[in-house]
Amino acid sequence: MAQQVWLMKSEPEEVSIDDVLAMPKKTVAWTGVRNYQARNFMMRDMQVDDIVLFYHSSCPQPGIVGLARVASKPYPDATQFDPTSKYFDMKATLNKPRWFHVDVQITQKTRWIGLKELRDQPQLSSMRLLAKGNRLSITPVSEEEWQVIQTLL
Repeated sequence: MAQQVWLMKSEPEEVSIDDVLAMPKKTVAWTGVRNYQARNFMMRDMQVDDIVLFYHSSCPQPGIVGLARVASKPYPDATQFDPTSKYFDMKATLNKPRWFHVDVQITQKTRWIGLKELRDQPQLSSMRLLAKGNRLSITPVSEEEWQVIQTLL
């Protein structure tokens, strides 16, 4: 697989797929990630043009709602420096930023694919999204999982 596939969660009250579709170039800076593992995925592993499953979380109907692509290399998340932001980090400095993000560009809005439908696919039983207690906002998706998800789109 030349491209990696990622599942990226967004709370629709903060940024929904429709919000991103209305943005210039259908692109959003994926700011506010404050988990080191998720940050490291963006900093170390994501490449421009990797595939993104856009996932709505923390809402009445969580699920995959679209496809996107990683549209930039990682760069410092400006919200860490803004004292008025809920993502402000007083330990971060311009010379030594702690948090990075990528830009994500929507390529296609899809039908909603909810957790139950994903769980009903035996081939997805080991998908990190479906693991008990998983709260990570960014997770890698295996080639096998991607193949199954494409059949659901």
